Amino acid sequence: MIAISEVSPRDGLQPIKGFVPTETKIELVRRLYAAGLRRMEVGSFVSPRAIPQMADTGDVLAEALKLEGLECTVLVPNRRGFDAALQAGAHRLGYFMSATEGHSRANLNRGIEECLAELSTLVSETPAHVKIRFNLSTCYHCPFEGVVPEDAVKALVNRVAPLNAAMEISLCDTTGNAAPDQVKRLIGWAIETHGPRFAFHGHDTYGMGVANAVAAYEAGCRVIDTSAGGIGGCPYAPGATGNVATEDVVWAFTRMGVETGTDWAKLLDAADFAAAVPGATPGGRMRGVPAARAA
Repeated sequence: MIAISEVSPRDGLQPIKGFVPTETKIELVRRLYAAGLRRMEVGSFVSPRAIPQMADTGDVLAEALKLEGLECTVLVPNRRGFDAALQAGAHRLGYFMSATEGHSRANLNRGIEECLAELSTLVSETPAHVKIRFNLSTCYHCPFEGVVPEDAVKALVNRVAPLNAAMEISLCDTTGNAAPDQVKRLIGWAIETHGPRFAFHGHDTYGMGVANAVAAYEAGCRVIDTSAGGIGGCPYAPGATGNVATEDVVWAFTRMGVETGTDWAKLLDAADFAAAVPGATPGGRMRGVPAARAA
């Protein structure tokens, strides 16, 4: 079995320029939950001036917390976000930094060392009852530096992993330009070296999102990030289009005989809803396959 970590309420909606009504965000969460998804990235406690789309994360999280058995993750970029997320009762805090200096400067206006120093402090101060997801962006390819040397990522993982033995670490393909063999090698090494606590976050920019998710699974990864309808993308990674679609990944793993815990018809309903949000940039393939809809 794999755990699908659904990111459309945050990563999928965040790039949309026009403000998506809070009620729409909550409805998306509810439809995803109805489809059987039990891990969800529901928002981000960032400055509303920096990312206006996430200004209502507290309200969305409050409704998501009412859904029994749903694990709610929120991204926190700094101390202010950390305090707000804890006060709001998030189950898991998502920290994030880049594996390359170029993307780190573009995304956070800080270098790798400065980011790691701050996040190390926040990890150490995270209460024991709160789970942690540590996201490493641009682990395979960087829009500013090209293909990322695997040894450089390994060195960073070796520094991050000891911060908290229980925290989950995601090795992210931010641009969607990773190759399956690259994903399999890096995640395989990470699991062999630091244990089975690694996740994979991929994009489908070059049509390899599902292949990379399968490669991560074959390397031992059991937590895969996806976005219903394939919506989303990284505004600080030029050319990076949508996340890999939840429905595409579920279809692939179901065909492989791997349980995902989802209801196919309700998942398609949630994916259609996500794709129809004004301003969203939908992707994926299964929503457009008549035979798949009839399955």
